[in-house]
Amino acid sequence: MNQIKEVLKDKGISQTWLAEKMEKSYPTINEYARNKRQPSLEDLYKIAEILNVEVKELLIERKK
Repeated sequence: MNQIKEVLKDKGISQTWLAEKMEKSYPTINEYARNKRQPSLEDLYKIAEILNVEVKELLIERKK
């Protein structure tokens, strides 16, 4: 399970904004964020680059 939704929330970034930057549809990004679908490795690296985070931040659940 990925942490895309949590990283977006922490950074105050919308899924719509990420969809535009990724040149993907909003439903695709929403499925990634809700863990209904997992991004390809290539897309995961692109998301990390756009959000200026390490890929591991998108994959590893943070301790609460």
